[in-house]
Amino acid sequence: MAIHPIEYRYGSPEMKAVWNEETRLQKMLSVEVALAKAEALIDYIPEGADEKIAAGAKKVKLDRVKQIESEINHDVMAVVLALAEQSENAGKWVHFGATSNDILDTATALQIKDAILILRKETVKLRSVLLDTALSHKNTVCAGRTHGQIGIPTTYGLRFAIWASEMDRHIERLDQLMPRTVAGKMSGAVGTQAAFGKKGIEIQKKTMEHLGIEAADVSNQIIQRDRHAEFIMWTANTATTLDKVCIEIRSLARSEIAEVEESFGKKQVGSSTMPHKRNPIKSEQVCGLARIIRAMVEPELLNNTLWDERDLTNSSCERVVFPEACVLTDHIIRLTAGIIQNLRFYPENIRKNLELLNGLNMGEAIMIELSKKGVGRQEAHEIVRQCAMTARENRIHMKDSLLGNETVSKYMTEDEIVNIMNPDNYIGTAVEQVESLVARLKKKK
Repeated sequence: MAIHPIEYRYGSPEMKAVWNEETRLQKMLSVEVALAKAEALIDYIPEGADEKIAAGAKKVKLDRVKQIESEINHDVMAVVLALAEQSENAGKWVHFGATSNDILDTATALQIKDAILILRKETVKLRSVLLDTALSHKNTVCAGRTHGQIGIPTTYGLRFAIWASEMDRHIERLDQLMPRTVAGKMSGAVGTQAAFGKKGIEIQKKTMEHLGIEAADVSNQIIQRDRHAEFIMWTANTATTLDKVCIEIRSLARSEIAEVEESFGKKQVGSSTMPHKRNPIKSEQVCGLARIIRAMVEPELLNNTLWDERDLTNSSCERVVFPEACVLTDHIIRLTAGIIQNLRFYPENIRKNLELLNGLNMGEAIMIELSKKGVGRQEAHEIVRQCAMTARENRIHMKDSLLGNETVSKYMTEDEIVNIMNPDNYIGTAVEQVESLVARLKKKK
């Protein structure tokens, strides 16, 4: 019976496959085979032994490994013994000179590499969706908000461009951390490579070449976990961006704002008791799972603080951290892309909210224009502030309050005030910024 929601509710089959038991076994076997090939290449084990070990690896079954582990209570030795059984007379050369974590940490590096490739692919897709949305809404003028209050106008295009730019930085970070995180090792029990004699450095190098990953420069019994922590912090950082995006969507979908809305199926139910509800459940799911992903950061940081050349406190922890962080991050990246791609916009509500304050939110535009006409900036600020307070108190349009001010009337006509207070005329370079960003990022892979 399934227990964890990852088993039946969250995650893509593609990412789950990276972290399942069968994949883990195959990665460990790949490391054992690569080690044998490296050792045979430099005549550290007999010629042909590596070929028999490679052939044996194809015959090892997960059930047999589990059976052996139940008897000896050691996961790596269970793999070693199962592989030795299938390797004919070369079985005695399986795992020669290695320690358990040479296999475990290198197998983990292979899994993280696969996970990173999936995460990068999906993050690029999300960036593309955000860029497309930014471009299609580059001229959609809306109310900008600071402190939860309506400020001067902005555009939906600029909002989505900002998020696309942030996702682009996450892609850059992922590319930068890949060689630091994805590294294997053959360093032995405490890092000296003593069991390999003077050939340890060469064996490690050739093993990693066979596997297509970097070799750690130095290590003790384990790969140092700052490498892994950087990757887990990437998942948390990315999840936080998605959290931010979906919080904004949830806020803008509030009934009293209602500028956007998640897609809603014809037969979808919003509430078991309130039939009218259309809740932003996908965005809420992203925000909820982001909390779990962020919670993985501290355990992985603590996995770097082991005793001496190593202890085992990281092992059980990482069995949870790596799959959960990767599966859930992949899940919410895909989920967010779907949310954005199918997001519904309500232009009439966007315009209504833009004009909700009866021109109060255009005060900055008036202040700047008065300053250009010769009124000092600070004086202009005070004049507009007083006009805004009068408009609020008397519940009149800001334009009428401005026209009633002697200084404003001296410098500006009614037509000028109306034109300046048109929110469509006060979006600065928002459109150009969007077009520039889209043009630049669309060229990237």
